Amino acid sequence: MSTIKRFIAGVTCPRCAAMDRIRAWEQNGVRYRECVSCDFFEQLPIEDDALTEMTTRVNQVRDDQKQQDVQPVRILDPGKPSR
Repeated sequence: MSTIKRFIAGVTCPRCAAMDRIRAWEQNGVRYRECVSCDFFEQLPIEDDALTEMTTRVNQVRDDQKQQDVQPVRILDPGKPSR
């Protein structure tokens, strides 16, 4: 029986920084990750009580995004001239 290896969307490789090139799988209580672009390979023990989410471009918040001010949207009426 072969193990299904799945690509993790949005993850960047810690070695070559290529995005969407990491695939992951679990086997015998160990989580594996590897990059298909370089020779990066990692083994992680599976811990039931402390599951951590992989860092992706979707769940990261950049510093410049934290400091953006909220600006209201002004809707213009096409029938009225603008000021």
